[in-house]
Amino acid sequence: MNRMKVDEEEYWHSSKCKAFTFDDDDDELSQLKESKRAVNSLRDIVDDDDDLEKFSWSGEPVGSISWSIKETASSSSNAPEGRDSGLQKGSSSHPALPKQASSYSISSFFKGRNKLGSFQSLSDALSDTGVKSYAPELRRPKAEYKDYSSDWSPKDTVRRMQRGKICSLERFRSLREKLMLLDEAVAVHDGNVITAILIFLKRTLKREILFQELEVRQVALRHLIHFLKETGEQKLLLDLLRFLDRTEEVALSQYREHLSIQDAEKRREFLKGCIRLPFSSEDAVHVQDHYTLLERQIIIEANDRHLEAAGQSEIFRKYPRKASILNMPLVTTLFYSCFYHYTEAEGTFSSPINLKKTFKIPDKQYVLTALAARAKLRAWHDVDALFTTKNWLGYTKKRAPIGFHRVVEILQRNSAPVQVLQEYVRLVEDVETRLNLAMKYKCHDVVIDTYRDLKDRHQLMAYRCKVERGSAEEDKIDSILSNLQIRWKN
Repeated sequence: MNRMKVDEEEYWHSSKCKAFTFDDDDDELSQLKESKRAVNSLRDIVDDDDDLEKFSWSGEPVGSISWSIKETASSSSNAPEGRDSGLQKGSSSHPALPKQASSYSISSFFKGRNKLGSFQSLSDALSDTGVKSYAPELRRPKAEYKDYSSDWSPKDTVRRMQRGKICSLERFRSLREKLMLLDEAVAVHDGNVITAILIFLKRTLKREILFQELEVRQVALRHLIHFLKETGEQKLLLDLLRFLDRTEEVALSQYREHLSIQDAEKRREFLKGCIRLPFSSEDAVHVQDHYTLLERQIIIEANDRHLEAAGQSEIFRKYPRKASILNMPLVTTLFYSCFYHYTEAEGTFSSPINLKKTFKIPDKQYVLTALAARAKLRAWHDVDALFTTKNWLGYTKKRAPIGFHRVVEILQRNSAPVQVLQEYVRLVEDVETRLNLAMKYKCHDVVIDTYRDLKDRHQLMAYRCKVERGSAEEDKIDSILSNLQIRWKN
C-alpha cells in the first residue's frame, strides 16, 4: 500500500520538462537542431527515394492527400465552433471524412511520380474523387478553351483559319459539311485556306467523290491541280486529269517525268514512248524534235569523246571540251557544232548546216550563234564568209539578218582587232548609230569619213582636237579640210 502511494506521488511530482541548464547535451533545443540537421542531410536521399515519408500523430503521411483533406476539413469545422459557443464539443456539424489510403506525397506532385512508381501529372492527382470537393479545379480560361471548341460553323472556321487560329477540321464528318467548308473558303478568296481544306478533303474523301465535287468547283479544282504539281503527286494528278478527260494535259504531265531521268539512254527510250501520247499538233512536233535532238547528241558525244581521247583532232587538243553535250538545249548544241564541227559536210550529224535544216532553225538564230562561236575562235575569215552573199549575177554583198550593229558588239566582246571592227562599223546604215559606235570603239577612220560624207566641217574640226597630235588621223583630217573640191555645208 505504501509502495503504491509512493509511486503515485512520484508520478504526479515528476515531469518530462527539465529546467534550464548550461549543458548542451541536456538541452532539448539543441537536440531539435541536431535532428533538423540530420533531416537536412537526408534531403538528397529523400528526393531519390520516396520510401522516406513523414507521418502525423494520426499515422497519416505528412503532405499526403488524405492528410491535406483532414487538415482542410478540420480548419473548416473549427470556424463554426468558434462562432457558436453554445454547441457541445462532442457534437459535430460536419460528417467525418472517410480515411483513404493515399499513395501520394507533396514531393510526388512535383516529381510527377507516386509512391508505387507510376508517373502521374499534378492535374491527374488533383482529379482524385476525395479531392474534388476541396481542391480547386485547374482548367484553361474560357476564352482560350473556346479556341479548341468543336462548335464552330464552317463560316466561322474559315474566318478563324484566315486569322491564323488553330482549328480542327475533324469535326466536319459529313460530305455536306465538308463541301460547305470548301465553298466558304472559295468565297473568301484565300488560297492558303482553300489549299488547307483541299488537303483535308483529299485525306478524308474517296477519290471519285472528290473529283466529282471539284468538277463543278473550278476555282478549287485549279488550286488542287497546282498543289499536286508542286508536291509531285504525279499519280493522283494523272488520275484527276483522266477523270476530267483532259488528254493533252495528261500527256504533258507524263512528258514532264523525263526531267527526273538522268541517264541519256533511258531518257531517249522514255521520249520515244512519249511520241505516241495524245499531244496537240504543236506539242507533238516539239516532243519529236526533243527525241531527235537527244538521239543526235548521243551520237555526237560518243564520236567526240573518242576523238578527244585519241588526240587525233587539233581543235580538241587546243580547246578541250569542258562539259558533255548530252541533254543540252538546241542552241547550245548548235554553238557546239559551230565551234568544233563548223567545216564538216552537210551530211554528217554534227554539221551546223544539218542541224539548221533538221530543226528548222531561223536564219537570225543561226547567224547569231555561228558568229559567237567563230568570233570566240578568232576565225575572222569564217566571220566574213558568214555575211557574204552572191546574187544571181555573181556580185558579192554583205548582209546581216541580225543587223551590223549587233555584229559589231559581238566582235568587240570577243576582242576583235580595230581593222575588223571598222569594216563592220562602216556597214551600219543609220548614220547616228554608226558615229556612236565608231567613237565608242575608237574607229577614227570611220568617224572622219562619215563627217566628210556629211560635209560637216565644224564637226570634223572638233573631232581633230580629240585625236593624237601628229597621228595619221590628224594628217587625214588636215588633208580633207584643205581639199577645195569639197563643198562644205558650214
